[in-house]
Amino acid sequence: MTTHHRRQLIVDILRSNPGIKVVELAQSLGVSEGTIRNDLNALAQEGRIKRVRGGAVLNVEDHSPLNSSFWKRHEKNAVAKTAIARQAAAMVMDGDSILLDASSTVYYLAREILNRERLRVVTNGIEVAQVLARNPSNTVVLIGGIVDSNASSVTGLLSEQIIRELRVQKAFVSCSGFSLERGMTEVHIEEAQLKRKAVQAAQEIIALVDSSKIGKEDLTSFARPDQIAYLFTDAGIASEWVERIQQAGIKLVVCS
Repeated sequence: MTTHHRRQLIVDILRSNPGIKVVELAQSLGVSEGTIRNDLNALAQEGRIKRVRGGAVLNVEDHSPLNSSFWKRHEKNAVAKTAIARQAAAMVMDGDSILLDASSTVYYLAREILNRERLRVVTNGIEVAQVLARNPSNTVVLIGGIVDSNASSVTGLLSEQIIRELRVQKAFVSCSGFSLERGMTEVHIEEAQLKRKAVQAAQEIIALVDSSKIGKEDLTSFARPDQIAYLFTDAGIASEWVERIQQAGIKLVVCS
């Protein structure tokens, strides 16, 4: 990872974890505390952050009001989403072609795979695209269509048509609810329609679902249980659900 990429990632981390300390940043990024301090000093000189005791915080202008809804979702169940993303990242290899949705959980995954090389990425997530485009070896396709009111995703018939013409190795998708009767469900019909096309375009479907969503059902389904190869969730999942999901033939990964 280059210095530029690392500093961009630090800004992303500070956006979602404003109280994070130097020692935690160093452990997360696999570098020394001295390197992190140098990065923070450089970012402070650029006016992007402000140094505080033991760490740093973003300047106000680095919080995009257009994406406030996304960042609220991003911060919800952050520990679980981080655990899921870190283990799901092992599924992504250099040179893979992947499809990523616009969910906050998949955004965590995008941060975890920033150091992968030569990825071919298709996404309708504006934040996801911005993260992975920071690695110049990646080819990132932000599909066209209608930008949602929070400026965090792109949906619509044009987006669906583009995905219909593509074929990728793996699709990483999240949802607002999961059950064994209806599979992965979404509250927003437009998002569900797009994800349905993503399921059809991928050789392998990898579901990233934090435990708070398991057992819930929302308005419309987009992926049946038998279409899901892997389901990554967190340690908060109830024991009865572990057995039921495994019996359904889904490879379950419980992330601590």
